[in-house]
Amino acid sequence: MTRIQGLRRPLLTTAAPVVQVSGPTVAVPMTAVDRRRVRRRLIAPDGTELRLALATGTVLQPGTVLDVREGVSYVVEAAPEDVAVVYPGSRSETASVAHAIGNLHRDFVALEDGDAFLALWDAPIELLLTRLGVSFAREQRPFHGRPSWEHEAGGGEG
Repeated sequence: MTRIQGLRRPLLTTAAPVVQVSGPTVAVPMTAVDRRRVRRRLIAPDGTELRLALATGTVLQPGTVLDVREGVSYVVEAAPEDVAVVYPGSRSETASVAHAIGNLHRDFVALEDGDAFLALWDAPIELLLTRLGVSFAREQRPFHGRPSWEHEAGGGEG
């Protein structure tokens, strides 16, 4: 593995594998933006400081182990974010909304039940959904898509 001078532990690869953990865990809530910030310090909910120095392009997935200290695993969790929950009434309405949101260079993520979709909330999304007349609600939920700035910058590293 690659090492940056002065680090005590090797870098994660850009794949950031999700592994099974045993023993106690501390969930570290991270937003879509946070999961793409590759070099930073953060404080876990138990007060432990974690220092990230990940390879450029790394995207942390929920379930990724950030560190293990004294038998405690620090695991990434998708934090609730301000999102638009969109409830299209038909397949054609879904396609229309997905196309319009895509034109804003935003991700439109399907929920597991397939009846609703999520987009990160902001004023242009609210205006668009209102103009399209689609049913939607503003809620706090985990978002697994890319943040809007990532589309604008061509993928940026965070």
